[in-house]
Amino acid sequence: MNNKTAIIIGAGPAGLTAAEQLLAHTQIKPIVIEADTYVGGISKTVQHNGNRMDFGGHRFFSKSDKVMQWWMDKMPPQFSDEGEEIRDPESHNKVMLLRNRLSRIYHRRKFFNYPISLTWNTIRALGFFRSAALGLSYFKARIFPIKKENNLEDFFINRFGKKLYLTFFKDYTEKVWGVPCKEISPEWGGQRIKGLSISKALKDAISQSLKSKKDIQQKATETSLIRRFLYPKFGPGQMWEIVTDEILQKGGEVLLQHKVTEILHKDNFATGVVVKNNETGESISMQADYVFSSMPIVDLIRGMKTEGSIKTIAENLIYRDFITVGLLVDKLLIDKNDRRIKDNWIYIQENDVMLGRLQIFNNWSPYLVKDQTKYWMGLEYFCYEGDDFWNKSDDAIIEIAKSELEKIKIIQKSDVQDAVMHRVPKAYPAYFGSYDQIHLIREYTDKFPNLFLIGRNGMHKYNNQDHSMLSAMTAVENIVKNRTDKTNIWNVNTETEYHESK
Repeated sequence: MNNKTAIIIGAGPAGLTAAEQLLAHTQIKPIVIEADTYVGGISKTVQHNGNRMDFGGHRFFSKSDKVMQWWMDKMPPQFSDEGEEIRDPESHNKVMLLRNRLSRIYHRRKFFNYPISLTWNTIRALGFFRSAALGLSYFKARIFPIKKENNLEDFFINRFGKKLYLTFFKDYTEKVWGVPCKEISPEWGGQRIKGLSISKALKDAISQSLKSKKDIQQKATETSLIRRFLYPKFGPGQMWEIVTDEILQKGGEVLLQHKVTEILHKDNFATGVVVKNNETGESISMQADYVFSSMPIVDLIRGMKTEGSIKTIAENLIYRDFITVGLLVDKLLIDKNDRRIKDNWIYIQENDVMLGRLQIFNNWSPYLVKDQTKYWMGLEYFCYEGDDFWNKSDDAIIEIAKSELEKIKIIQKSDVQDAVMHRVPKAYPAYFGSYDQIHLIREYTDKFPNLFLIGRNGMHKYNNQDHSMLSAMTAVENIVKNRTDKTNIWNVNTETEYHESK
């Protein structure tokens, strides 16, 4: 493997993990090509006037021991093996903080636990008769389930009942995807929710009272129900900046503001790429012995200049994009008795606003916020690149964000002190469009023994950060062991050991 080169398209978790693993386990030189000015992909962290933003909220938690150890090797936890916290984290900038997780649903201007469960708080907020109807609907679904789940709506109803689905899931899910749940594959639920249900949530609530709060592994807990997670002191991008520095120190390359425009190949073998410098406009060809792609499949197939049915399938894959508005405010109307809320993020299940999710950056890490007396928030709007909302001016979108938060009684617009907006294209690969034919893309690309599709967009799978990393780790392992079958890469986040339920 001496004097060999791997071109890695994309400097997100998958691409940077692949580069790090190649340097750790082979003599192959990785060259990472990234079109953005930041590393980390959607897991990047950007700054605005001294405040840091995390796009989407990235919990550093995994059922994979390998990934958890990898993270902690790069950034040691803020606590000792005995569970005692370091008293002076200020002197340790490259550390993981142990954070408590709290996510809630905001519906009818009230808070509900997430995941939703039929607890006393839920019953009190909804009222007895409405709660009774939801409970009966749930038990009906459990006794008489839909035998064949044809879409995401069937998936939700089987696990939560029709009335709970209509109350707490339908509006938010359709905000995220922009289409009715009936048009989305049930595979999305299998990918993101898996074994979660009302009964699991209730069982977890009881069992948690008996467990040690220092159990960061939480292996027997649904990922959606975890109580604690690790988080880099200065946001998720800090992890990937550290990994980038390590790659450079060990002889790898990371080229920012460079875009791969063509994938060169001959006789089912990837031979290199054509790269365009975004600043100068200059294009150069780069040879490679291996190519790792975490770029969207549609861009990969275009770059390969593939024609026919494969091109058609790729062109009809759908991606959901989003916009994050950062708002700095003096106070929140939802604080009670001067007690600051502890939510990491809040799901906005209100159908009279477009806002989908609200992050409170203070509660992810206090080091994301310059002035702790204020709230630094991220408002997420889901849209399609190029649609009417996406094309609005920054000022217009910021004004909508402020007005909507005031409308649902979370802030007063007069309390907003600063604002910024970021567009995030191709954030979520969609499970509709031509997704039901994605296996044909896989069969086509798998014919290239030295081409590896990894990561969320590279595989068009709604992977978490750890699953994207595992796909990269598995691809490198295949190279080391001379495996040509890529089934184990595609099985990441589908095999039992990667499931959110055990």
